[in-house]
Amino acid sequence: MSLTGMMRTSISGMAAQANRLGTVSDNIANASTTGYKRASTEFSSLILASGSADYVPGGVETRIRYGIAQQGAFQFTTSVTDLAVSGDGFFVVSDPDGTPYLTRAGSFVPDGEGNLVNAAGFNLMGYALNGGTPAVVANGFAGLTQVSIGQLALQADPSNAGNLYVNLPSTATAVGPLLVPSANAPGAEYTAKTSIVAYDNLGAEVTLDVYYTKTGPNAWEMAVFDRANAAPGGGFPYTGGAITSVPMTFDGTTGQLSSAGSFSFTVPNGAALTLDIGQTTQLAGDYSMRDVRINGNAPSAVERVEIDDSGILYAVYENGARAPTFQIPLARVTSPDNLQPLAGNVYSPSLDSGDVQMGFAGSSGFGTVVSGALEKSTVDIATELTTMIESQHSYTANSKVFQTGTELMEVLINLRR
Repeated sequence: MSLTGMMRTSISGMAAQANRLGTVSDNIANASTTGYKRASTEFSSLILASGSADYVPGGVETRIRYGIAQQGAFQFTTSVTDLAVSGDGFFVVSDPDGTPYLTRAGSFVPDGEGNLVNAAGFNLMGYALNGGTPAVVANGFAGLTQVSIGQLALQADPSNAGNLYVNLPSTATAVGPLLVPSANAPGAEYTAKTSIVAYDNLGAEVTLDVYYTKTGPNAWEMAVFDRANAAPGGGFPYTGGAITSVPMTFDGTTGQLSSAGSFSFTVPNGAALTLDIGQTTQLAGDYSMRDVRINGNAPSAVERVEIDDSGILYAVYENGARAPTFQIPLARVTSPDNLQPLAGNVYSPSLDSGDVQMGFAGSSGFGTVVSGALEKSTVDIATELTTMIESQHSYTANSKVFQTGTELMEVLINLRR
């Protein structure tokens, strides 16, 4: 064994323990960092070929391992925009240049423009729902936009979908088609009436009068009128007639609707409204309302936002309306522990981690989004202090070996004197 080999080995040991102390120091410094994943130093031996008589010392190699896949505990807060992931998945964020990254640090707050930004300055990315269900690119970030709550104020949405379920009395007397009154017949014959409210393109309320008229055995007519066109005091005659009229037929045995379960018509100064009537029944008893829901809302300021466990962000307006505005996706990779950590507690995919897969929370193995919570650091201070003491003693022992080698080297040099 050469003295220089012994000294090189001790240097290798000191360098390895210095790396270990480096991860310990980072861990302790980030013990309170939201979403931080503990780093550790793994050791492997470096063996050099030796003969039968002489041993050639090798050394030790280190590899830094990040426990990115480890789930941290939750710290619950009072802010709904504080987000955590329970299970598999990462939030997608972007830097000011628009470069996407992955993170578990979900301490998002709105900036001056209303964009949700975390403590490291990264923007939360999501899919806008104003165009309907988003088209997700399964292996990329296409279609993502910054999640913003600043653009939601004073927003009006026209009605374009709803349902109206009633029970029509099977014992009602047939009166024929809806009779629109004339000058000689001031009244109109119908079986039942109800009114619903929809919203036009400007967010104004449009009251629609819906009439049901029994036209024969198991046969009905449903007619929709604009109340703005009603006679003074309401009711018939309506200027311009009905907006739409739909025949309905029912199964005489079950009382269930057997004709088309939905139809569409245009709301005055509004959008095309598709109305689902599929659960309308014709049963014995009085006319009764079973359920009615029409989407859309009048112009109103956003009072608050809500985020459900699937990542859908709802704007809750002052008038009580709730509108889905964004859906926050999750991303994952095959080997999370091999992601490349970067400053700001974000990660970038690498060759070892595998490609990014996109999806929504609660589906296809992805975790769920927890609103009003933050994922704590996975660092345990007691463990880190223990590791620090171990590394300190190991470093000291390696330095003693080096010191012994230098003393022996000095003895060899002094042999010439």
